[in-house]
Amino acid sequence: MVVKLLTGWYHKEMLITIFTLIVLFFSIVIHEVAHGSAALALGDPTAEEAGRLTLNPLKHIDPLGTIFLPLILLVLTFGRGPILGWAKPVPINPYNFRDQKWGTLKVAAAGPATNFLIAVIFGLFIRFFVLPEILLTLFSIIIIYNFAWGLFNLVPLPPLDGSWILFNLLPKQLSNLKLFLQQYGLFILLFFIFFGLRWVFLGAQILYYLTCGQALVI
Repeated sequence: MVVKLLTGWYHKEMLITIFTLIVLFFSIVIHEVAHGSAALALGDPTAEEAGRLTLNPLKHIDPLGTIFLPLILLVLTFGRGPILGWAKPVPINPYNFRDQKWGTLKVAAAGPATNFLIAVIFGLFIRFFVLPEILLTLFSIIIIYNFAWGLFNLVPLPPLDGSWILFNLLPKQLSNLKLFLQQYGLFILLFFIFFGLRWVFLGAQILYYLTCGQALVI
């Protein structure tokens, strides 16, 4: 009986881990497609012409961010997470934007905004409907990882979206800060990934509670 219970628990944990990786990957893909779609709406067809406005995962795989980093985090956390990564960025040519002043900011913000929208939509199902336990778990994974991915991308470090938003808002007097982040931002980001992700997921849990009206159950 005990062995059967442990086996069932192990299989459940494995299925949740696999589903989490799938959710994370497609959340990243949708995020990148949102960037390309926003660029297209602003007059830049570069992503479309490169065949990147598609949900086909093979078009978006980045060996480091999509495969290596998630697997490393999976191993280091014994499958418990948090797990994050990134996809190959969609190509953008800001000189094609009709809005030259704010176009880059709008495209950068489109990715996190899309993840937040996905999280809110699924969160409202939890808030207003009584769901079976398995569906509640699966929806919760979708919500927490989309909130986390959106928040993570708002961190103002290159190459994340937050850096583009920051660079668009920085006054010229702080151009040295921009140069510093462009030079060393990736190193700071790697440090943040290994030591600061807990704050990203704490923020995601707060947003989960505000959206769903209850604490995270997974």
